Amino acid sequence: MNSLIEELKWRGMIQDIMPGTEEQLNKEMTNGYIGFDPTADSLHIGSLVPIILLIHLQQNGHKPIALVGGATGMVGDPSGKSEERNLLSEEVLNHNLACVKKQLEHFLNFDSTLPNAAEIVNNYDWFKEISFLHFIRDIGKHITVNYMMSKDSVKKRLEGDNGMSFTEFTYQLVQGYDFYWLHQNKNCKLQMGGSDQWGNIVTGTELIRRKSAGEAFAFTCPLMTKADGGKFGKTEKGNVWLDAKKTSPYQFYQFWLNAADADAERYIKIFTFLSKEEIEILLAQHKGNEHQRLLQKRLAEEITCFVHSRDDYEFAVKASEILFNNDTAEILKQLTEDQLLQVMEGVPTVTFSKDELNNGVDIVSLFANANIFTSKGDARKNIQGGAVSINKVKESDITTIINNTHLLNEKYLLLQKGKKNYYLVVAS
Repeated sequence: MNSLIEELKWRGMIQDIMPGTEEQLNKEMTNGYIGFDPTADSLHIGSLVPIILLIHLQQNGHKPIALVGGATGMVGDPSGKSEERNLLSEEVLNHNLACVKKQLEHFLNFDSTLPNAAEIVNNYDWFKEISFLHFIRDIGKHITVNYMMSKDSVKKRLEGDNGMSFTEFTYQLVQGYDFYWLHQNKNCKLQMGGSDQWGNIVTGTELIRRKSAGEAFAFTCPLMTKADGGKFGKTEKGNVWLDAKKTSPYQFYQFWLNAADADAERYIKIFTFLSKEEIEILLAQHKGNEHQRLLQKRLAEEITCFVHSRDDYEFAVKASEILFNNDTAEILKQLTEDQLLQVMEGVPTVTFSKDELNNGVDIVSLFANANIFTSKGDARKNIQGGAVSINKVKESDITTIINNTHLLNEKYLLLQKGKKNYYLVVAS
């Protein structure tokens, strides 16, 4: 048990830590919690850091509690936000909660025979019985307005153009009460979270101290950033989700594979469970051989297997080869329609008449009519020059006839111009 904080420190996963926290974790099995925001029906890769913190906690003999915020989701956390967010209906919130719970069960061990079995709680279960008068009398009186105003998340919003509603101002009290309730009812002595949560977390420890004179501890993890200043976990398509239906395992794998060197060096420590020795060997192998992307490949492998499966990882590698290697025509034919569409996500699509393909169309007309080349003359020149492929097979004969026997899954053709320009023809 005594290695948890030390382990998290070398991984770069500790930012703020309350005095006495390490001593508490060394002393006894400790119940610790992290809150998850149910504003969507899937967690995204920003949620992986708190999930991994809970896993490390459990692996070191402590009990992890995942709190899904059915009540706090109705209020909206102002931390790091420049404006008030839309409040969700109870129906949407309940759907999101069910989805998030299912995802968390994939990562933590809930075996009830274990003394440190993971647990999921929903703060709506204790807030639904509390009246407004009860809350302001029995909870609100313990925390001063001066104390609440001193928090950075509140200061920034008050200094901004839009101000801050009373609803969001009370958020830190609501979150503080979560810690107090868990402390009283679940013997929870530790709260963890992102560094933007430090103010809310400290309010909880203060409420526990003032209301019950109990001991409470906390630490936070640095917020994930990218070396180039871009927002972590965001792509041109938006968030990178943990749900395979929202972000395919192939696209998920590609996100990590494309990490910059400086980012990959940090991510390999935070997002994998590789040992310090393994990571040091990897970093040494990577240095001077950055073009081989050894670090990114291992990072992408570890995290794709962790979130999805070994099969999904192996498919993602195979799919990457299809677009970036030449001798992959046979692999392409083996893909199911779903797999093909995963690989081709983001590739421009062109519709073509299935009837025309039934009758056969010459290769020059196919490329020209699909607007891949500006004219038949241009298409003819590029085909003869060996610059085009169909389904990863080079075609240089302008008399070639393409028909429905060429279709993948009886519906698709993958056309290629040059090395990197792909087009997916959909026959309809």
